[in-house]
Amino acid sequence: MKTTLRILIALVMTAIGLSHFVSPDPFVRIVPHFLPWPLALVYISGACEIAGGIGLLPRRTRKLASWGLIALYLAVFPANINMAIHNIQLSEGGQIPVWAMWARLPMQALFIALVWWLGRSHIHSEGLSGEKGE
Repeated sequence: MKTTLRILIALVMTAIGLSHFVSPDPFVRIVPHFLPWPLALVYISGACEIAGGIGLLPRRTRKLASWGLIALYLAVFPANINMAIHNIQLSEGGQIPVWAMWARLPMQALFIALVWWLGRSHIHSEGLSGEKGE
């Protein structure tokens, strides 16, 4: 299960990271105005998502990628708050309900816990089920 989840998260993070380059406007839209160079920040965060996603796959880079993704989730949190406070839609005429924007905020803690768990060494990740991390 852990391996399957790791592959899924790696694919999702890589796809989201690529979307920062293919279609940066929605991400630029949610960058708080007090931060300089919003487009550059979007590209940097996209590159970090790609690197983190790919880095979760090999055992050698898994722990570093996990901590990198945790740092990324914390770094982009102000954009998520900005989106919720100002009801910023990712596209013109978007229909994301405000409650969903607010519900997304505590979900960041779950994402952090998930990638932390995925980045743990197989030696330390044996759970209550007795299943090894691999």
